[in-house]
Amino acid sequence: MHRPVDRAISATLFAISLAIVPAATAGTIVGRATYAGAPPQPRHIRMTADPECDRMNPDGIASQTLVVTSNGAVAGVVVSIKEGLDKDAKYPAPSVSVTLDQKGCMFIPHVLGVQVGQVLEIKNSDATMHSVHAAPVVGSAFNTAMPMLNQVIKKKFDAREVAVRVKCDVHPWTSAYVAVVEHPFFAISGIDGSYAIENLPAGTYTIEAWHETLGDQVSLPVKVSDSGTTPVNFSFAGK
Repeated sequence: MHRPVDRAISATLFAISLAIVPAATAGTIVGRATYAGAPPQPRHIRMTADPECDRMNPDGIASQTLVVTSNGAVAGVVVSIKEGLDKDAKYPAPSVSVTLDQKGCMFIPHVLGVQVGQVLEIKNSDATMHSVHAAPVVGSAFNTAMPMLNQVIKKKFDAREVAVRVKCDVHPWTSAYVAVVEHPFFAISGIDGSYAIENLPAGTYTIEAWHETLGDQVSLPVKVSDSGTTPVNFSFAGK
């Protein structure tokens, strides 16, 4: 039996304000990412090349590259504020780290977000050799072997990039994407396609949505009011 898709999808929202705006005067953008047309069938991955991976996934697993539910919801879409924030505002990196795990010979979650300068902890939860290879367009690449069970390394990204691909050179089917954003106003769509960006100052914003295979979209300007909720949905067409 395949592992349920939602175990490999981060439903965690990374749009957490660091008391930048008082809650009483902050707005929220909410919405869903959907797929236009018949949902595609996910690619099936077999892991027979590594006996340990095959032992953990004897029936294989569904690829996380494009996750679309039967009702058309798209998971793993990075939604972030593209324009409209105060250019003089400072958004220090959160002190809490974000974890990217290698478990069951897959990266979990498949898509996640960090703020520029925030610590990304990368863990190997498998008793087999992995590696972590990231090559951002801006900033330093890294390629680190992860041979030990429960081994953890810590990395940071120095510039915005949506998104940095991370792969395992040992297992070519294993990859993830790390969205690096310069502010805390971003989120990743969950298995139901929904997202929420909270604690936004009142203002007019342009919202960007990115998916690794479906491309990116930019919304029309949307107005966010104090303590209000503004809906912004995105519909992706297959390529």
